[in-house]
Amino acid sequence: MKLVRYGQAGKEKPGLIDAQGRLRDLSGVIADITPEQLSDKALAKLGKIKADSLPLVRGAKRMGAPVAGSRKFVAIGLNYADHAAEAGMPIPKEPIIFMKSLSCIQGPDDDVMLPRGSKKSDWEVELGVVIGTRARYVSQKDALDHVAGYCVINDVSEREYQIERGGTWDKGKCCDTFGPIGPWLVTRDEVPNPQNLALWLDLNGQRMQTGSTKTMIFGVAKLISYVSQFMTLEPGDIITTGTPPGVGMGVKKDGQSAPIYLKRGDVMTLGIDGLGEQRQKVVPFKL
Repeated sequence: MKLVRYGQAGKEKPGLIDAQGRLRDLSGVIADITPEQLSDKALAKLGKIKADSLPLVRGAKRMGAPVAGSRKFVAIGLNYADHAAEAGMPIPKEPIIFMKSLSCIQGPDDDVMLPRGSKKSDWEVELGVVIGTRARYVSQKDALDHVAGYCVINDVSEREYQIERGGTWDKGKCCDTFGPIGPWLVTRDEVPNPQNLALWLDLNGQRMQTGSTKTMIFGVAKLISYVSQFMTLEPGDIITTGTPPGVGMGVKKDGQSAPIYLKRGDVMTLGIDGLGEQRQKVVPFKL
């Protein structure tokens, strides 16, 4: 299934995308797509519904983040060897964990707002994992059984805040609008191998990132198992799993560093095979 939440921000309704790519309303079945709807049992119940029996939603609709009520937004850094190289950092021996704030979560096509004083805001297309059942000290072998589904995430990052201003990475990762998620939550039965997905991102129509989850240093199962040693992963929790090369800070010209950072009016378009696409326009800071 491809589960969605659509409508005005803060007033989204649950829906699903049918086999013809049309939006169907689920609000007569469930109130919202929340952690309680992500267990295997709950998803199996939704999976039995005939999509053509649900009301068809006509016209273009805003998509919100496909899950409401998440309690953690966990992020993994430097999880592609070629991205670590472009960042000038060593390949990590263990996964690097940081957190993104829940307040940065937004819909996949909502504007991305440059934070006040930003000079080095950057893009990162990533595979997102949404937990369906509680994971605590789970084995790598059993880890994927705890997944509800997968989604596209843009881990927008302010590099000056992240790298040059001391402390943790979080301060460059948590700004408002820095966590576009969606458009869909694709249930794990439709993604039999999360380590075989192509990712891409364009800036103003120019391809910047091209990658595959095949080249992750630590695969999804390893990440879930690893993170579950340090915190209990609850239904609805999100893990964003790192980005392939091609971010703005890694751009080179004639062999020399020539970074490109986001500016007002830029448009990012990004996607992952089978998980949909996002589009964000970059706008200036506003309260």
